[in-house]
Amino acid sequence: MFHTSVMAEEALHWLAIRPDGIYVDGTAGAGGHSALIAAQLSTGRLIALDRDPSAVALASERLAEFPQAQVVRSEYADMVETLSALGVSEVDGVLIDAGCSSMQIDTASRGFSFQADGPLDMRMDPDSGESASAMLRRLSETEIETLLRQYGDVGPAGRIAGRLKARAMAGTLETTNALCEAISEALPFVSGTPDEVRTVFQAIRIAVNDELNGLRRGIEGALDCLAEGGRLVVISFHSGEDRVVKQLMREASRKKRHLHPDGRVKSVEPARLKVLTSGPVAASEAECAENSRSRSAKLRAAVRITKT
Repeated sequence: MFHTSVMAEEALHWLAIRPDGIYVDGTAGAGGHSALIAAQLSTGRLIALDRDPSAVALASERLAEFPQAQVVRSEYADMVETLSALGVSEVDGVLIDAGCSSMQIDTASRGFSFQADGPLDMRMDPDSGESASAMLRRLSETEIETLLRQYGDVGPAGRIAGRLKARAMAGTLETTNALCEAISEALPFVSGTPDEVRTVFQAIRIAVNDELNGLRRGIEGALDCLAEGGRLVVISFHSGEDRVVKQLMREASRKKRHLHPDGRVKSVEPARLKVLTSGPVAASEAECAENSRSRSAKLRAAVRITKT
């Protein structure tokens, strides 16, 4: 059975799909959002991207009934290059569902979840980059502490980083269970499973996949690809992701003034975007009751207003 996509109704509303338009789903996953977009197209086209080969296979299966849909193995950070290779210069809408998918979390062998034991991997693309265990061996204790604070808002980051580094160097930090044990060892005064387990897993996953930089590149690429009147919709699940989305949309919605050395205005670039959502849109109470993952979801949308 296919999983339910987060904030699907809201995503479709803000994309304002035209039957003859060209759309990009930057995170195909199991094909949930993609199938809903493709179902609204007649002469239009959907290009669904994902760097995870398992996701590409699942999305391809789900979208097989839609001849107007194409699934491509690529990450949304490389959107401009990918679309160019497909002969596409402009699109009418881009959807990005940031973070990892339920499919990845539910597969123990991928190492994303602390709820089942598996290799400490966490790579969204298992064929490139280094695993979480390899990264923790390579980074210094200080670097580990920094990423825990930056990507997980982990309070006792120093204590945890010290224990992670010691275990990594001893070769005893190779599984998700070992990571959970290391966090508990660093916090012996906490009874039961520390709350930090969730945030440490999140921080390491974001670092392994360079997710925030990828999100920046993906949004900037979407701005370059959107036709005038095209929509950008981004769903995020982490405060750091939402900050990136908010900042980039805000910057693109402002005029840019270029000055002469003496301070006089040389030229003015018009704003490229109009932000459509006054703040982050949250999932409905009904959806949150049915799908706990949607509780942390935030959606922001914008429209391309000028093409320079």
